[in-house]
Parts: sequence; structure tokens; C-alpha cells
Amino acid sequence: MTSGYAIATLVVFIISIIFVIRPVTIPTPRHWPRIPINLTTAPILAIALLWAAQCLDPAVIRNGIVGTEGIKPYNILILFFSLAYMAITLDITGVLEAAAFWVSNMGGHNGWKLYLYFYVMLTLLSILLGNDPVILSGTAFLVYYTKVAKLDPWAWVMAEFAAANTASMVLFVGNPTNVVICEGFGVNDAAFTAYTILPFLACNVFCFAVLAFQYRNKVPRTLARTAHQDPREALLDPVGAWVGSIMLGATLILCLVVSFFGIDVWMISLPFAVGKFLFDLTWDHYRRTHGIPIKLGRGSPEADGLEKDSAAEREQYTENGASQPTVMEQSPSSLPDEEMDTEPKTEPRMSPKADEKALDEVSETHQHTKDSSSRYPSLANTRRSQSFPHDEETAVESHPEIPKPDAKAGPQSTSTPEVPIKIALLGRWFRLYLEEHFPTFNTALPRLPFALIPFAFSQFILIEALNHQGWVQVFANWLVRASGKQIQPTIWLIGVLGVILCNLAGTNIGATILLTKVVRAAALPYDANRAAAIALAVASNVGAVSFTFSASLAGLLWRTILSQKGTHVKQKDFALWNLLPILAMTGVGLGVVSAEMAVLFQS
Repeated sequence: MTSGYAIATLVVFIISIIFVIRPVTIPTPRHWPRIPINLTTAPILAIALLWAAQCLDPAVIRNGIVGTEGIKPYNILILFFSLAYMAITLDITGVLEAAAFWVSNMGGHNGWKLYLYFYVMLTLLSILLGNDPVILSGTAFLVYYTKVAKLDPWAWVMAEFAAANTASMVLFVGNPTNVVICEGFGVNDAAFTAYTILPFLACNVFCFAVLAFQYRNKVPRTLARTAHQDPREALLDPVGAWVGSIMLGATLILCLVVSFFGIDVWMISLPFAVGKFLFDLTWDHYRRTHGIPIKLGRGSPEADGLEKDSAAEREQYTENGASQPTVMEQSPSSLPDEEMDTEPKTEPRMSPKADEKALDEVSETHQHTKDSSSRYPSLANTRRSQSFPHDEETAVESHPEIPKPDAKAGPQSTSTPEVPIKIALLGRWFRLYLEEHFPTFNTALPRLPFALIPFAFSQFILIEALNHQGWVQVFANWLVRASGKQIQPTIWLIGVLGVILCNLAGTNIGATILLTKVVRAAALPYDANRAAAIALAVASNVGAVSFTFSASLAGLLWRTILSQKGTHVKQKDFALWNLLPILAMTGVGLGVVSAEMAVLFQS
């Protein structure tokens, strides 16, 4: 076990986790993009290094992708992305904002009543939609609401963060870690909810009590009068909202039913997601051809920015020569580096002035106007002031700044920027075409957490590498010695380790994968094995409300959105604010699991 290959594998794994928690960028020559070492790239580089050092072989990589011992990574990712697409497109219709306005009206001017109502609303929405859609839309809304109402934002956004992540433990589809646990431990999807509902209720109630104590001086008893908001005004697409709700609800119900028959749930979720995708395209096309205004919710790239005029933002974008990224380019789904708001922004990728001027002219052809009937922009009012060039000759003639090829001069000089300009024009034209013709899909696409794909597969491969070198068996032996294969010690060992490793093992996904492998290798009795599974379910969700942003993907999304809204939070403050909630929920949640297992297996 002390072989050089085994030690090297563990060291490289730990180093990759360090860069996941604290990303860095490698400087490069001018006009070259800097090289990020972060959540997306660090695990992949670790795999490449281990492969080059012969610490793993192609069989290990294959096992990490295809899966072993009942854990199927592709099943997890297909299920997660299918549900994420349906939840995000449902959010685009304005459902979450409509619910928020309704709750705001119900709370009235009582600050604590409104604080409780928002907490309950976010909890219920997170149970049904998962934590990521609620984080994406709810964070932007609360920043806007607290600014308008002149409230301290931290009491509200921290409560949202805790509620969304805690509620994701109820349904097996609420968090990718839940799917890992169900597959790795053979827990039925419906039984998973039966096991976790009581720990969730205890965690949720005690979390609110701790938050209320912690922010007792931050939430005013009486709120200043604000304008009454009509929830129907926020519900921008009633038809899409009804169709999306029915399809998402049907998917969740069928996934629970088929889990009793051993059918992979992605076989249910994927067809529904494809059906929702086709509906979105058809419905957007119908509305555009029939002159029905298409409006997008606050979380969309077009309507984001907290009441800023979309047309004004685009005008500023073109005036700056495309030097400021749009909201779509800063999409939270891209999971930018930890240093995104501390490091200076990189310069535009195309340095020649001709390239910038050409892109400026292209962007000026797509100006958005304000819909007079609503504060949300309407894509139906979008018009092009001139046509886009579709061929080489037109592209060059429409931009006199671009040097034309000289027929007598022979082959084009390598310094002429025609090729990158044409590629940029084509990419910009295609993006604007999607934005105008299919805004629902165009809005949902950048919000999908694509960074999860390489990260999840990389984590599976790295942990397979640890298993290949014998480390998983070593950890399993330690667990057997510490727990004695007894139920109660196993619950607290796995639960506490799970919360800690969410911060130290590359998000809660990495921690869940590692501990699932360790528990399976320990060959615990059925009762202790089941107790470990439920304790890990509590820990992987509660552990997201933790000390580092990288403890969960939702934490990275949350921090990114706040940064985009000009509300920055330091790592130290984040850890301090989560200290009491995480201690309370860990103790209470694992205590309820202990009581459940005592009743089920020791009575």
C-alpha cells in the first residue's frame, strides 16, 4: 500500500481538490487567454498526469465513465440535465417570480412574517424544482427586492441558500448526490424520500430558528411601504407555465413509479425533456409568427440586471467595443473561477481593431426595444436594422475596415483577419438568430450547468484511480475499525465525515462518490449499510450549506449571481454566517436518522 504509484495517486488527487477549492489562473503572453486551473480543468489535468505516470490505465478511465458496482455516471448526468432543462424553462415563464410576488403581498409590512413566508416558499419550490433553479432565479429576485425595500440583503440571501440546499434532500432527483446514493446503495427512489423526509423537516425547522436568532437585528419588524405587485404580471407565459408544470410533475411521478421495477430513470426523464424542448421551439415559433409578444423572466439573459433597461445595456455593450461580457456570457452555469471578482478581466480575444469594429457593427444590427406594457423586455419587438452578411463577398463589402483581397497580389497574407472575422460574424449571427426566433431555448441553454459534465466524470475516474491503487479499501478498513459495523457509530462517522468532505473533497458530489465507494468496500451488514446511506444523504445536502463556496455547485452558482449583481461576499464571512446553521442541521439531522434506524432495526 506504500507503493510510489499509490502515494502519487493520493497526492495528485489532493492537489486537484485544492485547485477546485481555490482556483488559479496561469498568466500567458498578451492577447492569449489565461489558462484556468479550476473546478473544470483541475480534475482533468490530474487524470492526464496520473495516466502519464502510469498510475491508472484505460480500464480505470472506462470504469469511471461507464460505472461500476451499480453506479452509472451517465444515468446520473442524463437524469440531472433532463430535469434541469425542464425546471429552468419553467422558471423562464416567470413562475418563481409570480410566487415571490404573491408571498410578498401575503407578508405585507410585517418583516418577520415576510421572512418566514419567503423561507417556506423557497423550501417548497426547491423540493419540486431542485436547488439550482431556485438559486438561479431566487437570488436575483432577493437582491432586487432587498434593494427596493432597503433591507440588509444577507439575512435574506443566506436564508435562501440554506433553504434551497436543505430541501434538495427530499426527492432523489433534487441533487445529483441523491442519485449517486440511490444507485450506489440500492435504495428505492420512493423509499429514499420516506427515509429523508423526517430529517429534512427537523433540519429545515431548526435552520430557520438559528437564522432568526443570527439575524434578529437584521430583519426589521415593520417594512417600508412598497408598491403592490400583481403576481399575474410576473407570470409572463401562462401556457408555458402550465405545460412545463404538468410535464415536470409527470416526470417526477413516473420516475418514482418505475424505480420499483428496476428501470433506469433517465429512460423516463430524457423523453420528457426532449418533448419539452420540442414544445419550446414550437411555442416560440407560433408566438413569433402570430405576433404574440415573447417575454422572459428576471433570470434570463435578456431581462436580467434588476430593472435595467435591456436596450440601454446593449447600447453600452456596442459602444464599448464588446469589451464587457453580457449576462449570457457570464452565465452562472459556466461556473467561473474563484477569483472572478478579484482578478482583472481579460481583454477581448480578437485584438485587431478591424475585428472589434466589425463586431460592433454586427451588434448594432440587433437592438432591443422596451415593451410599453411591461417592465420586462419583449423579444417580439426585436427587429434588425440591416441584414447580416451570409457570404464572403458581402461580409467584406459591408465592412470597409476589413482589407479586401487583392486579385493581383496572389494568396491572402496571413495577417489579414478575414477568417476569424467570418467565424465571429457567423457565430454572432447564429446566436442572435436563436435569441430572436427561439428565446426560451436560447435562455435555458447557457443556464444549464455544463461544467458538471467534465467535473462529475473526472471525479468518478479519480476515485476509481484511488480504488485501483487500494486506497478505498484502506479507508474502508478504517471505517470498520472505528464503527465496529454498528448502526449508530456508522451514522455519525459517515454523517460528520460527509459534511467535512463536502468542503475538502471537491464539492458534495466528490464526497458522496468517495464515501459511497468506501462504505460498499467495508461490506457492512444490511442495517448499518442502510443507515450509512441515509446519513450520507443528509450530509451531502446539509454539507452544501458549509464553509467553502465549492462545497456544492449551487454555492458556486450563488456566489456568481451575487457578484454579477454587485453584491460580493467574502469566503470568511460566508463561513462565519453558515457556522451555526451547519452545526444545528448536522446535529439535528443525524439525530433523527439515528432515531429512525433505532426504530427500524433495533426495536
